[in-house]
Amino acid sequence: MPAVRTVTGPTNRVVVVGAGLGGLACAIRLAGAGREVTVLEREAGPGGRAGRLSLGGYEFDTGPTVLTMPDLIAETLAAVGEELSDWLDLTRLDPAYRAYFPDGSTLNVITDTVRMAAEVSRVCGPREADGYLRFVEYARRLWSLQRADFIDRNFDSPRDLLTANLLRLLAAGGFGRLQPKINSFFRDERTRRIFSFQSMYAGLAPHDALALYAVIAYLDAVAGVYFPTGGIGAVSRALAGAAEKHGVQFRYGTTVSGVETRGDRAIGVRTTDGEFVPADAVVLNPDLPVAYDLLPGPEPRRRPLRYSPSCVVLHVGSRQGYARIAHHNIHFGRLWRGTFDEVIRRGELMSDPSLLVTNPSRTDPSVAPAGRHSYYVLAPVPNLVSKVRRLDWRGGLAGVYQQDLVETLERRGYHGFGDGIEVSRMVTPADWAEQGMAAGTPFAAAHTLFQTGPFRPGNLHPHLSNVVFVGSGTQPGVGVPMVVISGRLAAQRITGVVA
Repeated sequence: MPAVRTVTGPTNRVVVVGAGLGGLACAIRLAGAGREVTVLEREAGPGGRAGRLSLGGYEFDTGPTVLTMPDLIAETLAAVGEELSDWLDLTRLDPAYRAYFPDGSTLNVITDTVRMAAEVSRVCGPREADGYLRFVEYARRLWSLQRADFIDRNFDSPRDLLTANLLRLLAAGGFGRLQPKINSFFRDERTRRIFSFQSMYAGLAPHDALALYAVIAYLDAVAGVYFPTGGIGAVSRALAGAAEKHGVQFRYGTTVSGVETRGDRAIGVRTTDGEFVPADAVVLNPDLPVAYDLLPGPEPRRRPLRYSPSCVVLHVGSRQGYARIAHHNIHFGRLWRGTFDEVIRRGELMSDPSLLVTNPSRTDPSVAPAGRHSYYVLAPVPNLVSKVRRLDWRGGLAGVYQQDLVETLERRGYHGFGDGIEVSRMVTPADWAEQGMAAGTPFAAAHTLFQTGPFRPGNLHPHLSNVVFVGSGTQPGVGVPMVVISGRLAAQRITGVVA
């Protein structure tokens, strides 16, 4: 592979703006490479999207709740000689999900392929189980083709795509559409949904997403889903703790107002209280539009980004427990393609919503008071730049929709859910926007063909020679594994070290 561009000039002192997972992973890599690193974070603790909400004795993850590929976290910690087991207590979830369908059937998504084939056969028949086994082999091959050449590397030009694996990926149908590819393995509508809904993580409907994104289903449903004691926020705290142990200086409650430059180089950052923090290189972890607002001059011209749909998250602390649910539960509505059209094309709320309900206190009772339960209810909704309409989340819609979600859950078997609520917090696209997330979505730019790989906004500033970006808005993209990888790629831009 060709050598990638790196920051020019001295790089001994690095300032990282933002302690999200990408910024933390980058800071650890830089510390491991001998750099003097300072992380400036406006909040009181680390995490960014993967933060923590304390409410009435309950603890909630504010962002992602699904953890896959913990080996990537282990590799990050290994950059400073640390062991994953010394920092995180991980439980492999079994099942990874429990899926509920409109016909009343349920299917456990089990990451052991032999047991999962038996489960698919039980629910959908032996022919469907054969399709599942063929899909596993296909998705595993896709992951092996993509990881080294298209995910875990820096791109400087679309020409960097030209590898032998690109031809293999083309031959495997990776650039076709996801839903038809899934349909070639499965005939039952239930399994078709289970192995294609993950495209929403990439910001697209299954019938619009590229087939290569079947790897998300592979990571979820085959490679394994984990839960760290204390929640996903514990990953952020672990990375921050390891970084601090190895010399990274953290300054929480510190807001950066701008990056100061001289010629084509950043010379440091200015905080809102007027302090100047000098730097040989600057790493920016905020969402790209916010990051560019910190820089002098306009954002580089490019085609307008297409943003992913957003979501509403309802955090609930409750007296009610439900013995028949799993840690992660997916409740599918009757609509499928129509649901995506409502949210993505028409800018409407789902008329028959599909929901993710996570019950972390089932696995880790410490996140709720004794005898109580915590719930994280996620519903996809339009982002704030819908071309059709813009929903007014500050005008009373949030309260109305919260009640709708509670009633939907009660109809789907969560009897007495509303009566059991002790504390709750509703997070809407308006809240995501206030936190600095472009288009009011925590899922950043959608992974369309021309917003993927080298076509996604790059992590090295095109004009400032020592400014680097990290996080979901840049390469390789959205999701905890990709953001952790982005930290390694950003560090490589500064150190030139691949590992």
